[in-house]
Amino acid sequence: MRTLLRAVAEPRATRAAYWNEVVAGCLGGLDLRLDDGPDDRDELLIGTVGPLQVAVSRSGPGEATRTAAHARREDPGRYALFVQAEGLTVSEQDGRVARFAPGDIGICDLSRPLHCAYSERRAVMLSYPKALSPLPEHRVADLTGVGIPGSDGTAALVSGLVRQLPEHLDADDGARGARIGAAILDLVNVGLAARLDQERTLPVETRSRALLHRCRGFIESHLADAGLTPAAVAAAHHISLRYLHRLFEPTGESVAALIRSRRLDRCRRDLLDPSLQDRPVAAIGARWGLTSSAHFNRAFKLRFGLPPAEYRAVHGAWEGNRVAL
Repeated sequence: MRTLLRAVAEPRATRAAYWNEVVAGCLGGLDLRLDDGPDDRDELLIGTVGPLQVAVSRSGPGEATRTAAHARREDPGRYALFVQAEGLTVSEQDGRVARFAPGDIGICDLSRPLHCAYSERRAVMLSYPKALSPLPEHRVADLTGVGIPGSDGTAALVSGLVRQLPEHLDADDGARGARIGAAILDLVNVGLAARLDQERTLPVETRSRALLHRCRGFIESHLADAGLTPAAVAAAHHISLRYLHRLFEPTGESVAALIRSRRLDRCRRDLLDPSLQDRPVAAIGARWGLTSSAHFNRAFKLRFGLPPAEYRAVHGAWEGNRVAL
């Protein structure tokens, strides 16, 4: 379930106080100052995914301050992790200052004062109870006011997934939302532990689930590589092929089956894409690592009921137009 709040929905005379109250509700109290006053750039999308509270903030340039007085009046007992999606932010907590560019990650403790200043921006924030963190609070405190580049490793996966969370606020409620939220939280905890050199202190289950999600993310980003095999996935994560298969056992799907399934999904999408209607079927298969035309035809027919060329002919005109809308 999602709720979209917009500053311009409030009359101009009371807009500033209203918007301060709306944004403060995400952090348990703060003072908000916007350079141009709340306007049509300022909106807040909020929702939940499993144990995570999600807020997507669009804003003109300004500053937000959570003081010691705010923290004393309302201590939510939560951490907030945010990912810069657009624009720039400079954030300060516990005497440390960091600059965040698009993709970068920050963690803050909502029990303590903080301050941030930002350009026109969009940021995605997720908050969760401290009780769901396996790391000691005094160790997490070492990361507040620290910028974490979202460019590689677990941090890149977390950054990408958090930025995609808004897309799941409607569709993934209930059990599926709980699984997605728990998976992201596992990755967050492993990523923070790695920054603190504390990975061995995490429960084995948390590390295993996070490694599974890293492997799935690697597969998703390498589908176009014809050399993507279970052995390549295992090698990229410095684990044995046998251990990789063990990781995937609880999912009920083998590594090879996942690779094949996701490649076929990408091929189906391309076959229905009006902008690719002149691209040969074999070229679409090769684009997603299915270099044998015979194998591609057999696998696609087994999955979708028709060979790829016939599938495009039957479904492409109607579904392709729908995709283009």
